[in-house]
Amino acid sequence: MELIPAVLENEWVRLEPLNDTHREAMRPLAADPDIWSLTTLRGNGEHFDAWFDLMLATQLAGTQISHAIFRKTTGEMVGHSAYLVISPPHQRAEIGWTWYTASARGTEVNPACKLALLGRLFECGAERAELKTHGLNKRSQAAMLKMGAKHEGTLRRQMRTWRGDLRDTVWFSVLKDEWPDVKAGLEARLSALS
Repeated sequence: MELIPAVLENEWVRLEPLNDTHREAMRPLAADPDIWSLTTLRGNGEHFDAWFDLMLATQLAGTQISHAIFRKTTGEMVGHSAYLVISPPHQRAEIGWTWYTASARGTEVNPACKLALLGRLFECGAERAELKTHGLNKRSQAAMLKMGAKHEGTLRRQMRTWRGDLRDTVWFSVLKDEWPDVKAGLEARLSALS
């Protein structure tokens, strides 16, 4: 598996590999405290630069590829998503650190982003895509199931949030041989929204 930073694009979204030119446009989007209510790190307000710098540093180290997400209908930046824990020897990566502005939630943006991110991952030789979320994040869990990802289980008290409480982490995956059905489902959802 060889996964390198690249612009990912389809009819609905454009995902650009994160770089410092995205910082100031992303800062006000990340100010929404709802985005960070269930995360392990905080990226709003005074915490934004440290979070953004971490996204850039992990990308430079080759362990993550972050993306600034643009909605094609408006041209506006609407969020962030990344490949995490990239493991070429095991042909897998996680898709995470996904968040959207309130105006983009529940729209074509998330299925279009997952179509682009998963498509690229499997094109690059992945056998497995992983997704995880906080046990309390029912909206994210519902989106993963609706997309066709398989629920794998819950790791109880697996990590700490930025507030210090222990979170249960709910895991999902999509395997390479499941991708054609997941892709068809995402494309059908997007066609219905057009």
